[in-house]
Amino acid sequence: MSDVSFGLCSVNVNEMVRILSKSYINLIKNNIPFQKFPSAMLWGAPGVGKSQGVREIATAVENATHKKVNITDVRLLLFNPVDLRGIPTVNADKTLAIWLKPQIFQMDDSKDVVNILFLDEISAAPPSVQAAAYQITLDRTVGEHKLPDNCIVIAAGNRVTDKSVAYTMPKALSNRLMHFEIKSDAAAWHDWAVKSAIHHYVVGYLDYNSVALMKFEDSGIDLAFPTPRSWEMVSNVLNFVSDDINEVFPMIVGCIGHNQAYYFKKWCELYRSVPDAEEIFNRSCNTVVNQTELLIALRSLLVAKVRVYNSKEQIDRSIDYACRLPWSFRKKLLHDYYQIAQIRPIVEENEIFKEAVRNSK
Repeated sequence: MSDVSFGLCSVNVNEMVRILSKSYINLIKNNIPFQKFPSAMLWGAPGVGKSQGVREIATAVENATHKKVNITDVRLLLFNPVDLRGIPTVNADKTLAIWLKPQIFQMDDSKDVVNILFLDEISAAPPSVQAAAYQITLDRTVGEHKLPDNCIVIAAGNRVTDKSVAYTMPKALSNRLMHFEIKSDAAAWHDWAVKSAIHHYVVGYLDYNSVALMKFEDSGIDLAFPTPRSWEMVSNVLNFVSDDINEVFPMIVGCIGHNQAYYFKKWCELYRSVPDAEEIFNRSCNTVVNQTELLIALRSLLVAKVRVYNSKEQIDRSIDYACRLPWSFRKKLLHDYYQIAQIRPIVEENEIFKEAVRNSK
């Protein structure tokens, strides 16, 4: 059940994506204009995953409707009112002023396309710009310019209590929006991380120490701190630069701060003690671990490597090995394997997985 905070329902990113995706898909399939549905406003601390959630909504709508979904990402913090209305110029006979259409209104209005206008950082925009957003959110117009009928409007911003750049939203604007407060949720983030191939060092560490997912301090002065966004940055460093933690440690400190980077580095050293993944997938592995920390690290490693060792024989062998470990390990490993779309058909044919599904009914 959703929490209630600031007078709003507090939901995680996955719940928000599910609710809004289902709503937009229903509107499209029933030919109901988007104007009939209120524009959504996503509130949450910096880095909690609001922007990522909008991209996931676009993917869900695209998959369900087979329409192309284009996202126009507008950072209102960088705009002033005239940027939204357009630059004034004279008409052909120099008798009237006309307004050149801003780039954000240049959208494909064809029937096989859905546009999402994402008004990010709306709460950081000066009140004059927020006022210009009134027409966009309710009337879907600014001055003479109108959004196409195939456009969804979603806004997002930080709360004033987050101590980021944020203005109190005028009541006239807030009353035009359907509000969601996005909360940090380690379990929801874990499933997203597995689907998105987040580096297994990061996935394992946040399974072990879930409170480290979000350590945003309202009154803190640190420039770098842990959020879902900054952990994704750490993963990108490990995936695309080097997974040698010593080599990239300064960059990791620069993403999540020194204290958290120190504990993360200590965690990464555990992987030296886990069984070899190649042995588990390709041969009989006789090494069994029982310590909680090593089991968590091993699970994250196998989930990462199953994208490489992805034949039916190799996947079945890794599941057989998991049966020698605590039952909870096998259950969580099967859950994670199932999150990975490209290996899901193989997992569904595994007899141990079938039995687990039968027992869960």
